[in-house]
Amino acid sequence: MKAQATCFGAGTIVNAIATGQGAAFGLALRANATVESRPEEFGVNVHVPPGVDPALAMAASRRVLGRRGTKAGLEVSIDSEIPISRGLKSSSAVANAVILAGATALGLKIDPMDVVKMSVDAAFDAGVTITGAFDDACASLLGGICVTDNRDRRLLALDRFPDDLVGVVQIPPRMTPKASLKGIDFASIRSQVEAAFQVVLRGDYFRALEANSAAYAPILGIDEAPARRAREAGAIAAGITGTGPAILALAKPTHADAVRRSMEDGESDIRVVALDTMESREVML
Repeated sequence: MKAQATCFGAGTIVNAIATGQGAAFGLALRANATVESRPEEFGVNVHVPPGVDPALAMAASRRVLGRRGTKAGLEVSIDSEIPISRGLKSSSAVANAVILAGATALGLKIDPMDVVKMSVDAAFDAGVTITGAFDDACASLLGGICVTDNRDRRLLALDRFPDDLVGVVQIPPRMTPKASLKGIDFASIRSQVEAAFQVVLRGDYFRALEANSAAYAPILGIDEAPARRAREAGAIAAGITGTGPAILALAKPTHADAVRRSMEDGESDIRVVALDTMESREVML
């Protein structure tokens, strides 16, 4: 049996690394997984784009196989438009998509929150996460705004931005692999991030996003100048997404072009992206 699933990237409101509590929102950047069930002796075969580490897709495949009572193999193909190691949640989207498609290919029914938890486990298995990124995985799968406690994998709140907003993303050519964050003392910004999370709980997501960015930018060595320029050009809010280096602005469509131009630096890819408010789905092929 063969199945395909599409899951989405996400942007950060509050990064959970410093405190274990976070908030993220879905972005309409797609990761597709096509999974075909095979006999057990086939094993797990993963096809990923050139230069992409297959470890996460392999780990997600093994997690979903672990849910099946009888033995089976899987053939997995990944196609993603989400830039990796930029803070746009490519790992969460790929793991979610593999688990969704894999479950359908194997004839399994898995609750959405179980999909998210399996995705987090796969990210730990593959060594591509610090906190487990439960907030990112929720936003990738469920869409909208997801507020979470990553420490015990609880979804605290679901919300959504107004319909008349788009994301404008500055994607630099450089990456921020998780291994490069080892040795950074995020405890030094814990109080700032806790304060930003309290703002999230009051529903002021725009102010929280900018407070989070102001806390993380210095410790990550990321220049917030593109975010400042975006706000001056009409963005409602702008700041670092994840651990960067991408900068994400939220704007009304009438201001999107001006915001996009303000974020240009001659080397970064600037994309205007719809916000994702729909839960991810899988289909049979």
